[in-house]
Amino acid sequence: MKIYSWNVNGIRAVLKRGDLQSFISTHDPDILCLQETKAEQNQVEVDLEDYEEYWHSADKKGYSGTAIFTKHSPIEVYKGIPEHIAQKYALKDQYGDTTAEGRVLTLEFEGFFVSTVYTPNAKDDLSRIPMRQAWDPAFLEFIKELEMQKPVIFCGDFNVAHTELDLARPKDNKGKKGFTEEERTGFSNIIESGFVDSFRVFEKEGGHYTWWSHFAQARARNVGWRIDYVLVSKSLVSILKRARIHDDVFGSDHCPVSVELSLEA
Repeated sequence: MKIYSWNVNGIRAVLKRGDLQSFISTHDPDILCLQETKAEQNQVEVDLEDYEEYWHSADKKGYSGTAIFTKHSPIEVYKGIPEHIAQKYALKDQYGDTTAEGRVLTLEFEGFFVSTVYTPNAKDDLSRIPMRQAWDPAFLEFIKELEMQKPVIFCGDFNVAHTELDLARPKDNKGKKGFTEEERTGFSNIIESGFVDSFRVFEKEGGHYTWWSHFAQARARNVGWRIDYVLVSKSLVSILKRARIHDDVFGSDHCPVSVELSLEA
């Protein structure tokens, strides 16, 4: 079972250029989780005959959004964070209502859940840190609630570099968007609650990134950040065969990440 995650930064653009089709042809994922689709399903023609499509788009046109393409039919589809959890947290601020931005999409299969997430950005001036301090525990509560039923694989753009190994210039960026104590603590809480950063099972060193700025040839120089992750329930680690960052895949300012597990949907 190969599960991939990719922030495509606009699905219409990667389709028009042929980047998504080429990627799928080469990597042949069983399940592909996308973030920042910036489109509704009826705006996009995706000709992938082996896949079923599930979309959760933002109310605002051309903004945010998630989707999952899967070769295996799910039992159930869940859009967003459940209302009974969302009501406990302040998930709306001056920038908008994050529950209306298509940020979470979850499919239930027989033996596990797969969830894709596009975590809100803290903003350059850190004005959305209060939102992050509400969003992170709300999302974690949702994932823990799912895990009470069966194991969970969740992935996406978490908009945070967890440790100093996860960005090229930690000293320069300490306290800045994506590397604040608040954001890093939010991610640490996910790990401390029992979930596993799949990539770190296999790779303990730095220098591996999933996002690069468009400026100063950052990608060519590998001056990047690891902010895209695949996390799994601890019970799945024994069947985790591989976790990879596909930095040779272009088409977005992010590259795909993936896991391979010894299981079937």
